Amino acid sequence: MTSSRLDLLKEMLEKEPNDSFLNYAFALELEKENKTYEAIFIIEKIILLDKNYLGAYYKLGKLFETISQNEKAKQIYLAGIEIAKQQKNTKTLNELSEALMLLE
Repeated sequence: MTSSRLDLLKEMLEKEPNDSFLNYAFALELEKENKTYEAIFIIEKIILLDKNYLGAYYKLGKLFETISQNEKAKQIYLAGIEIAKQQKNTKTLNELSEALMLLE
């Protein structure tokens, strides 16, 4: 079932390779299949293309935690916190701050 979703997302990404939402969905499917490094690559691509895509920061931080890259996770959370403050996005700010606190 999951691989068919991956295939569908791949097809959609061929038409819209820079679509942040599609890339995010693709990364989530990769994560489900324990393809953590591939998911990290995709999430990093999202941030490069759209630094304001806030959900990417939380997910990327969690993925880095999964592979014990806690320093990278902290850097990502801090970057996301700054953007959440700029956007006045309290919910995401709180989520990122909590993730950072739990990591420290």
